[in-house]
Amino acid sequence: MRPSLVIVGAGPRGTGLLERIAANAAELYGDRPLDIHLVDPHPPGAGRIWRPDQSPLLWMNSMAEDITLFTDESVEMAGPVRPGPTLAAWARQVGDGTVTVPPGPAEAAGTLGPRDFAGRPVQGGYLGWVYDRTVDALPPGIAVHEHRHRAVRVAGPRDGRQQVWLAGRTAPLVADLVVLTLGHLGSAPAPEERALAAFAADHHLTYLPPDFTADSDLSGLRAGEPVLVRGMGLAFVDLMVLLTEGRGGRYLTRPDGQLAYLPSGEEPVLHVGSRRGVPYHSKIGYAWTGERPPLPRFFGPAETDALLALPGGPDFTRDIWPLISKELGFAHYHRLFTAHPERTAVHWTDFEEKYAAAEPGSAALQALVAASVPDPADRLDLEALDRPLAGVRFGSDAALQDGLRAYVEADLDRRHDPAHSPDQAVFLALLSVYGQLTRIGDLGPWWHGFFSYLASGPPGPRLRQLLALSRAGVVKFLGAGMTVTPDTERGLFRAGSASLPGAEVTARALVEARLPKPSVVHSKDALLRGLYADGAAATPGGLLRVDAADGRVLDRTGRPHPRRFALGPHTDARSSGAFTRPGTNAPSFRQNDATARTLLTFLAARIPEDHHAADH
Repeated sequence: MRPSLVIVGAGPRGTGLLERIAANAAELYGDRPLDIHLVDPHPPGAGRIWRPDQSPLLWMNSMAEDITLFTDESVEMAGPVRPGPTLAAWARQVGDGTVTVPPGPAEAAGTLGPRDFAGRPVQGGYLGWVYDRTVDALPPGIAVHEHRHRAVRVAGPRDGRQQVWLAGRTAPLVADLVVLTLGHLGSAPAPEERALAAFAADHHLTYLPPDFTADSDLSGLRAGEPVLVRGMGLAFVDLMVLLTEGRGGRYLTRPDGQLAYLPSGEEPVLHVGSRRGVPYHSKIGYAWTGERPPLPRFFGPAETDALLALPGGPDFTRDIWPLISKELGFAHYHRLFTAHPERTAVHWTDFEEKYAAAEPGSAALQALVAASVPDPADRLDLEALDRPLAGVRFGSDAALQDGLRAYVEADLDRRHDPAHSPDQAVFLALLSVYGQLTRIGDLGPWWHGFFSYLASGPPGPRLRQLLALSRAGVVKFLGAGMTVTPDTERGLFRAGSASLPGAEVTARALVEARLPKPSVVHSKDALLRGLYADGAAATPGGLLRVDAADGRVLDRTGRPHPRRFALGPHTDARSSGAFTRPGTNAPSFRQNDATARTLLTFLAARIPEDHHAADH
C-alpha cells in the first residue's frame, strides 16, 4: 500500500502544514509516492472560520500588509524558506490581473489597500489561493485527496497504521500518520452556562452560549429590546456589527468629523460589560520607523530552558510573569529612550545597565523608572493596563457612559499617535514572549486574555463605530466586574457591575460574547473526546498535551505517540495564529516546519529511495 497521511482540518493551519510538506519534500522524501487525505467539511484553505460565505461586514483585525501564510528569513527552522505574497500583495495582484480569482467575494480584494482591514470572505479567498498554490507545489508522487466530511474517531495501535473514521462513511481512511489541525472548536457548556441555558428554556428567554459569532442564531435578539452582552473582545465586535449594519443601519460622518450612526429600527439595545469593563485596545494605526528593540532580551531560549528544567515545572506568577514584565518593560523603555529621548532624564546606556540589574517589580526598579522618566504617562504600568477601571466608581449611568466613551476616545488617540510608539514596542515584545511560551505549554486563560486585550484588539474604525453606537443609544456600557444572575421572580436575566454599584439592568436575552474555551475533555468534537478517552493527556486547563518539538500527542505518562500529531489552539503548544505578520519568526511556522519534517522522515523510512518504484 502507498504511504498515506491524514490531516484532519484543512483550514489555514492544515494549509500551513501542507505548505511546509511541499517545501521539505525534495530534501526528505524525494519522488516517493504519498497519499495525503485532507478531511474537513469546510473549504480547504479557508476552513470554517474564514469561509467565503459569511458576511463581508465581518473584518480581519489585522491590516492586509500584516497577514501572511508564507515563511521568510526570520523563521528559525530547518526547512527552506518559500516566500509568497502577503494578503496585501496578493490583493494587489488580483487588482492588476496577475492573479485570477473565481467569481465571488474574493473579487473585492482588488480594491484592498495594504493598511486596510479585509473582510473575512476576502481573507478566505487568499487562503484558498494559498492552498491551491501549495498543492501545485507538491512533487508529482504526492497526491492530495479532499474529503468534505467530519472526522469522528481515530483508532489503531501505536506501532501500526491508523484508521480515521468519517461521518457518513462506512469504511475508514487508513493512514501511516494522522495530524489534527482542527482550529477553534466548540466545547460543552460550563456549569454556569448550563444553568443559565436551563433558566432561559424554563422562562422562554434567549440565551446564546460562547460561540463563533458568525455561526450564532441572532434571530431571537429582537428590535428595540434590551440584550445583555457579557464580553467586550472581538466576538462582541462581530455581534455589534451583525446587529447594526447587518440589520440595515449605516454610518455617516458629520461636518465636524464625528461619526454618527443612523439606525434602521431593527437593532436591539446592547448592554455590554465584562471583567475589565472596556473593549480590547485598538490596533495600532501607524507604521513602525527607526530601530527595533533587540528582542528577546530577558526572556529568550536560555530563560525558557531554565524554566522547563525547574522541578515540577514553572509557576506562572512566581517564575514566568516576572520575565514577561521585564521583557515588556525593556521594549517599552528602549523605544522611549531611542525615539523620544527628550522625554527622558538620563542616557539609555545608564538606564539599561541599571534596568538589567534590577529585579522585576522591585522598589529599585520603580525608583529607577521614576528618576529616569519624568512623566508618569510615559511609564509602563501593566497592572493599570490590565484593569483600567479598578476602583473607579461612577455616580450615575450618564457619568458611566461619558466615562467609557472618554476612555475609548483616549485609547483611539493614543493608538494612532506615533508619539506613543513605546506601545508598539510592547506589542513586538508580546509577540516575542509568545514565541517562547509555546514551548512551556498551557498557561491558563489569564495570559491569553491579557495578550489578546493588548495585542489583538479591533481595528480603530470599529471602536469609532462603537462610540457612534453609544451616542445613538444602541450600545450602553455596563462597566467592569459585570455580574449576571437569573431573576426567578420576574423570569428575566439581571446584570450589574462594580462600576455603578446598585444599578441593574434586566433583559429577556443574554449573549456570552466570547469563543468557547478550548477543552479536549469537554470538546463538542467527537474525535478529540475519543483521543482523550483512549489515553491522550490533557493539561489541567483542558488542552491536549503535545510534544513541543514536533506536535506528537502525549499520553498520560508523557510518552509521545509515534503516529498521531496535533497543532493549533486545542493543544498546549498553541501559538498566536495560523497566519501571522511577516518578519516575526512566527511560532506556528516553526511548528509547522518541524512537524512536516518529522512526518516526511517517518514516511520516507517506509520506502527506501531505491525500492519505491514498484509502489507507484
